[in-house]
Amino acid sequence: MTNIQRSLSTKLSIVILLLSIPIFLIVLGVLYNQSRRIIRTEAVGRANSVLNTTLQRISRNISAIETATNSNDWLILKYLQPDSLLNLTHRIVQVNSHVDGCSISTEPDVFPQYGRYFSAYSIREKTANGTDSVTTVIEEQYEYFDKIWYKTPRDLKKACWVDFFDDVDSLEVTLSGMISSYCKPIYDTSGRLVAVISTDLSMERLSKHISQEKPYPNSYFMMVDKEGHFFIHPDTTRLFKETIFSGVDPRTQSELITLGYEMTKGNKGSMSVIIDGVPSIVCYQPVPGASWSLALVCPDSDVLAGYHKLSYILGPLFIIGLLAFLLLCYRSVAHTIRPINTLLDKTQSITEGNMEIHIPQSQREDAVGRLQNSFATMLRFLLFHMGSVRYTTEQTRQRNEELVEATRLAEEADHQKVIFIQNVSHQIRTPLNIIMGFAQVLNDGSDVLPEEERKFITNTMSYNARLLNRMVLMLFDSSDTGLSEELLRSAKHDTVPCNEVVREAISYIKIYYPDVNITLNTEYLDDSFIHTSRLYLMRSLREILYNSAKYSDGKHISIFIADTPTSVRFIVQDTGKGIAEADRDRMFKFFTKIDDLSEGLGLGLPLSKRHARNLGGDLYLDEDYHAGCRFILEIPQDN
Repeated sequence: MTNIQRSLSTKLSIVILLLSIPIFLIVLGVLYNQSRRIIRTEAVGRANSVLNTTLQRISRNISAIETATNSNDWLILKYLQPDSLLNLTHRIVQVNSHVDGCSISTEPDVFPQYGRYFSAYSIREKTANGTDSVTTVIEEQYEYFDKIWYKTPRDLKKACWVDFFDDVDSLEVTLSGMISSYCKPIYDTSGRLVAVISTDLSMERLSKHISQEKPYPNSYFMMVDKEGHFFIHPDTTRLFKETIFSGVDPRTQSELITLGYEMTKGNKGSMSVIIDGVPSIVCYQPVPGASWSLALVCPDSDVLAGYHKLSYILGPLFIIGLLAFLLLCYRSVAHTIRPINTLLDKTQSITEGNMEIHIPQSQREDAVGRLQNSFATMLRFLLFHMGSVRYTTEQTRQRNEELVEATRLAEEADHQKVIFIQNVSHQIRTPLNIIMGFAQVLNDGSDVLPEEERKFITNTMSYNARLLNRMVLMLFDSSDTGLSEELLRSAKHDTVPCNEVVREAISYIKIYYPDVNITLNTEYLDDSFIHTSRLYLMRSLREILYNSAKYSDGKHISIFIADTPTSVRFIVQDTGKGIAEADRDRMFKFFTKIDDLSEGLGLGLPLSKRHARNLGGDLYLDEDYHAGCRFILEIPQDN
């Protein structure tokens, strides 16, 4: 038996574990996904915050360059002399820290002494000690009229920003690399173009400046123009020579193409993109006042670094917790089912014919203790009845005619007892196992269970507990052969309101079947009453209504309280399959069920009929009603 118990404990523990693990893994997976989503959301917010700050800094640079240009352009015409133009470009660069270079280039032959070309140019340079210095020169003569920074504003006849890549060439002084210039044409009073002032912003210096503030160690900025050319990028070889679409495979890198279109259209947003084989979060916004779009790229490896470290910690903890849970579950199940296994062993001995088994009374007050006490009580009565059968058999052994009948009755009674014990074992064990199983779930996983699931478990446990309590009460009730004289005497002193007792019975049924529809019609006023036993009248009404709710469609149940000269009739009818004629003779027999596979002990209707008769009335089936079942409970009015 110990091996059986251990085996059952192990099996139940494994079953509970197998049921719990998927739920735990699902909850853990949801928490992981939520954590990942929250981390990524925080990363997007953090990146957008840095991106907004950077855009403000770039906007200040652009605004400062435009202001420096527009506030000094009138001086070109006022002091249209070579030295004055040199001093003006020098002052614009020196005074404005955002300006990396400034040139004033005149139209052909404005200064004959310099020939066809004259361009005053000042550039900001870093000295050996890290300070800024401004160098001002007259540029070497070259054909600058076809340069984009001169030709574009001349053709447009208005100020504009132009972007170009300037390599170190043969000129004495040049600002190399990616350059963005604010260019403005200068016209004299007659409307003739005199010169073009071009104020430069070095993208290389801007990139170094904005890259100092990064939300993550490996994050970086990239900037593209409206055609997708790179202005700022960690790989300087791609600047202006490549676009964001260069070398992109549309079949495998559709996200990167989408990002390129979003940025070139000047949209704002964030998305997950694989860039150069690295999964990353990219936040992008257009640069105010320019045709550029700035993006901040944050690799997932940086964003989720803490998340991955947490996974390494939770893995071993999960395994340790799983082993501890298995051990605890095994011990709890073994302790809980020990009395049940004992009862199972004894009931198996009884079914084998060994009636010398003794089931002791339990001091436990829980469902298991009450179950053991119920079995002990049943065994005593079974032994009593078996003794009566043996006595009758001995007395009738000498009479041949009675011997056959007595033997048949004894065998039938024995068969009924075996069926009864098996039925009771099954009917009581089923709700008990449900209660114990869900109790273990609540005990071991209530912290991670959702509210809706906990409510479902507690409701299921409550329903099965009430079902188990109902069966135990019926078993106790069925163990009495009749009402005692004291009960019969006290029954006459109960004042029972007819309508109230029916409503109370309906409320009781609603506990088991909340969706059932029961209508009440009565010929009595609410203050009308009869003298009878309230307890046994209530039990009879409950059982009749319980059967109607259980075996009908649950929608057309009605109870009618009729007044007769000598009695009160409680008529309960429903629409359902009814009771076949072949089963009507045995439906009031104790421990007999019409359908052996149905739930119950076969005690409801027999006990209700016995209560009705002990109260001086009766319970019978109206055989003229064919739409379902109609039971009539008749109680004397002056009982």
